[in-house]
Amino acid sequence: MNTSQRSARVHVRAPGKINVFFEVGAVQQDGYHDVASAYQAVSAFEDVWASPADDITISVTGTVDVAGVPLDDRNLAVRAARLLAVETGWRGGVHLEVRKGVPVAGGMGGGSADAAAALVACDALWGTGLSSSQLQALGARLGADVPFALMGGTAIGVGRGDELSPALARGRFDWVTVTSSDGLSTPEVYQALDEHRTRHAVDIGPAVRSPMVDAAVLHALRAGDAAMLAECTRNDLQVAALKLRPSLSRTLEAGERAGALAGIVSGSGPTVAFLAADAEAAIELQVVLSASGHVAHHVHGPVPGARIVD
Repeated sequence: MNTSQRSARVHVRAPGKINVFFEVGAVQQDGYHDVASAYQAVSAFEDVWASPADDITISVTGTVDVAGVPLDDRNLAVRAARLLAVETGWRGGVHLEVRKGVPVAGGMGGGSADAAAALVACDALWGTGLSSSQLQALGARLGADVPFALMGGTAIGVGRGDELSPALARGRFDWVTVTSSDGLSTPEVYQALDEHRTRHAVDIGPAVRSPMVDAAVLHALRAGDAAMLAECTRNDLQVAALKLRPSLSRTLEAGERAGALAGIVSGSGPTVAFLAADAEAAIELQVVLSASGHVAHHVHGPVPGARIVD
């Protein structure tokens, strides 16, 4: 790597995501669950700048509350940089400057987007030259949502959610997200789902062993039809998120009263995503929800995955 490359500052932008469909299988012996997800990358972004440094360090700012974001090896972006360095034999460091636009612990994959952006940025800064598939493999070791943050667009994820295949999605889907100041712990949400299934086993029956994305979801995405997608969007974690955060039920009701085609808890929550008929309807919905005291944002998808910004 020449002197100009070593002194460069690389800027990478990676998207947050909405799980438009999320089916959770039975708990496995190792405590994890197989899932089937339809991911859509949306225009809520994480920006990461990578600069040469002697060690691996990080600073975090953002348009969202970043008070709870760790600045040590618990941070996924730091772990991503360290993993890439170990795997490629890189002996230098990097300073990662993160500007967050995805809610923290909100079920929209902000931390995973940071990790994806850090992988792409460090690979470019260090000139390590990994392929997309190699970066994807490293991302899967960091977390189930990291490979999708690298891929972007719309995709189906199975297994732990990191076995991805692109899905055709025509047109544009407009969403309004309502964020919360207090995050939800993903492990706690999964535990609450397992407890719910145990308590209500007689009524709901056993969880599926091999989760699958509903064919109706794939058809709606291919058609680019928001109304059709609204009929089949689903999140198995929603019942657990509502149990842990009952106020989310009122948020869902408020959005649907205000004209949303459908409302769904995003991932493990607590962010709620409302699907709108089009951009104009989404703006109107955002205004109504904001006026009633909610923190609402209009986003759209699909958008690309982690990319270098000139």
